[in-house]
Amino acid sequence: MSEALWLVVPAAGQGRRMGAQRPKQYLALAGQPVMAHTLSRLHQAFPAARLCLCLDPDDTLFDPAWVPFAHWQRVAGGAERADSVAHALAALSGQAGDEEMVLVHDVARPCVTVNDLVRLYEALSNDAVGGLLAAPVADTMKRDDGAGRVAATESRQGLWHAMTPQGFRYGLLRRALAAARQQGLVVTDEASAVEALGLQPRLVAGRRDNLKITHPEDLALAARILAAQHAEGPGPAAASCREKR
Repeated sequence: MSEALWLVVPAAGQGRRMGAQRPKQYLALAGQPVMAHTLSRLHQAFPAARLCLCLDPDDTLFDPAWVPFAHWQRVAGGAERADSVAHALAALSGQAGDEEMVLVHDVARPCVTVNDLVRLYEALSNDAVGGLLAAPVADTMKRDDGAGRVAATESRQGLWHAMTPQGFRYGLLRRALAAARQQGLVVTDEASAVEALGLQPRLVAGRRDNLKITHPEDLALAARILAAQHAEGPGPAAASCREKR
């Protein structure tokens, strides 16, 4: 029996930086809610995966019809992303094996390509630590002085933009998040929790158009990205993964 692949999608955020009337995962994008696009991309890459969707307990906007997975469950999200992921991992206790892969993906990243999803999974399948999609920094980086002026120009050599999904074995990820919580560490992604254990997650280069919708102008940009990707057509990795998963 092959190991299961688990997907965790934190979707309990309020998206206040968007300044919208509803959380960003429910904003319309190319005729569908952002969440529906994101879950569709994940399903295209991993149709047999098992999904754990983290939602606000008081969420009344969610529609189960947006979930294309046969095996999925809803869990209560937390105040922060790390809390939501920890809740999801706790809910999977007794279901997920310690060595089974968990991919955590932002609900607000609907433009991730199937090819990148497949490449990440294949790159991490035999990696002892795990890793994440990321893109090398291309812009000149400035550090401010706290008062709106440049304090220094930072070297971009070796710097990467962290993206998602981020994938780690169930047992390791649960241990890393628990340790971070016990130590009072603020972790903004799964990789930083694993790094705090002294491990080095693998960086898997991904496309720069794996946009995280955060600000109002991002929604229109995401629509243009989706249209451009549709025009490109699916890559060879999509069929390859469907055969395997």
